[in-house]
Amino acid sequence: MGVRRMKLNIYQKLHKAACEAGGVAKGKKVPGMHFNPLQHDEVQKVAMESLLNNGLYPVCTYTNYVKESFIMVTCSMKIHDIEDPTSHIDIEGCSAMGNLDKFGTGNGMSYAKKYAFLNALNLKTGLDNDDGYKAKPFNNIPQQSGTEHDNNHDAVAINNIENDIKNAQSIYELRKLRSYKYKDAFNLAMKKHLRVYRQLDDLYKTKETTLNTQGVI
Repeated sequence: MGVRRMKLNIYQKLHKAACEAGGVAKGKKVPGMHFNPLQHDEVQKVAMESLLNNGLYPVCTYTNYVKESFIMVTCSMKIHDIEDPTSHIDIEGCSAMGNLDKFGTGNGMSYAKKYAFLNALNLKTGLDNDDGYKAKPFNNIPQQSGTEHDNNHDAVAINNIENDIKNAQSIYELRKLRSYKYKDAFNLAMKKHLRVYRQLDDLYKTKETTLNTQGVI
């Protein structure tokens, strides 16, 4: 008789997938951004290969929240065990911001899905390192620029916030930007992109000081 292979449950499969996934290499900096972007396609490539190799398949659903000047997209990822249709793991709470244009929803969906993959497998990314995580399997892979709207998504969103802060004419107008119009954007940056948050926070404080010095209230 041959050796009978022990069947793994979905948590054991996900653990195995996370151990095998390794890390994701960052892309090149995009003009207007102060950090190396983590490309959706590269994250999905690494995550899907590891999940499929372990008999797991992710399905995503999305919820959209339209704000005054942007759209928030929340991704709910359900990872299924293809050997047991009744078994699944939910990855909730991954959201992203998109502009109110024809690319906004797609950008938000891609961004939110990227973080669902990252959370599901705890992928190494080098988020605190501009050079990114360089695992050996990725050393010879050329950096991809991705799609035009994918690359420019973060830069455009950040530039919109920066321009509004710079153009604020009073302390009240400035504070309204942070407390209402871009409240969700600041919170998202603080949780997901500390470098961007510091960049926006520094600009905000500089503008606040300028308006106070000028006596504009």
